[in-house]
Amino acid sequence: MTSRERVTKAINHQVPDRVPVDLGGMKASTIAAIAYDKVKRQLGMTTPTRVIDARFMIAALEDDVLKRLHADVVPLDLSCALPMSRPQDEWIPRQLFDGTDVLFPPDTRIGEDAAGNWLLLNEDGSPTSFQMPKGGYYFDDMAFNRGDRIDPKQFRPVSDVSDEHLALLQKYGRSLYRNTDYAILGWGFGICFLGLSLITDRTSNVTQALTDEWMMMLMTEKETCHEMMDRSVEASIKCLKLAHEAVGDCCFAWGVAADDSGTQRGEFIRPELWAEMLKPHYKRLTDWIHTNTPWKVFMHSCGSIYNLLPHFIEAGIDILNPVQTSAANMDPARLKKEFGDRLVFWGGGCDTQSVLGKATPEEIRLHVKERMRIFSPGGGYVFNQVHNIQYNVPPENILAMFDAAHEFGTYS
Repeated sequence: MTSRERVTKAINHQVPDRVPVDLGGMKASTIAAIAYDKVKRQLGMTTPTRVIDARFMIAALEDDVLKRLHADVVPLDLSCALPMSRPQDEWIPRQLFDGTDVLFPPDTRIGEDAAGNWLLLNEDGSPTSFQMPKGGYYFDDMAFNRGDRIDPKQFRPVSDVSDEHLALLQKYGRSLYRNTDYAILGWGFGICFLGLSLITDRTSNVTQALTDEWMMMLMTEKETCHEMMDRSVEASIKCLKLAHEAVGDCCFAWGVAADDSGTQRGEFIRPELWAEMLKPHYKRLTDWIHTNTPWKVFMHSCGSIYNLLPHFIEAGIDILNPVQTSAANMDPARLKKEFGDRLVFWGGGCDTQSVLGKATPEEIRLHVKERMRIFSPGGGYVFNQVHNIQYNVPPENILAMFDAAHEFGTYS
């Protein structure tokens, strides 16, 4: 069974030959560039490590690594397709604070302040809100909850895609489809109605980085919030229509939202308020996708979100990531029993908070075996660790996790 066939069966709640495996299918299911570089060295590979997105400091994964880790999924994300279409000699070499040599995408601009902190720069050289402290590993967004009040008139979500970018998306997508048997996960032009994720483009984020104020507006200025979310969905549909015309049926699903809705201990929005304010707009977007494309709807939402899951399902969400099983009320067996016939769980395969970076390879192997026993019955599951693999995870632990997923993911 090919990777594409395997994933198609799994997301339709059918039993493939083995549980599909994902690493890097989207920006919250991948691996930090530093950790990836160490895995490659462990495997004897000496190719330069590329950082596909400087904000997240995540790696551009190579085919040899994907095959070694038994991965079945690759991303089709316009923000990734743009740099990946450029020759490697245009990528920008730089040494990270820990000594790892990497390549940044062309047009990446990094400056330093007087203290030695790194700053991501705009095209004109002015600083963005992203800063990496000296000696750090990631760029932090310093813009959250800073600035003036939300101005609805200033919210102008992107509602068009240039012909040049669509042509590139089409070329890249069709090349992946024709020249590989990977399942292709589309991403882009989505929505973000709670504002805590950076995966969705900031211009399409209704909160304008003022999440605290937006949360109050959801209770006190409901008509304004509905109007803004309605504009967001309208813009998203316009872009998704163009994306579908460009890539057609190459993708099995499209990621429409990176909308973190939970903390470690519980939902940070009442389920009743989510259902009242957000669900109608999600439903409108997912209805359009289900009516006009063959895609499943993929959603990323971190934290303890157990009490929101019935609303996600009613809103038309098909696939949920990252399944943060270390959060309150997110017991894997309970999730599978109550929602496994209606939601595809994409993640939850290894606890990255307390296991992946701290346990021994054998402990990780047994941990993955138990997660496979819980999540795999009846299909509806794609293996992935909970969110991204961090920079300090030992390479032997990473290899142990994916080898265990392959070992214990066989249905026969």
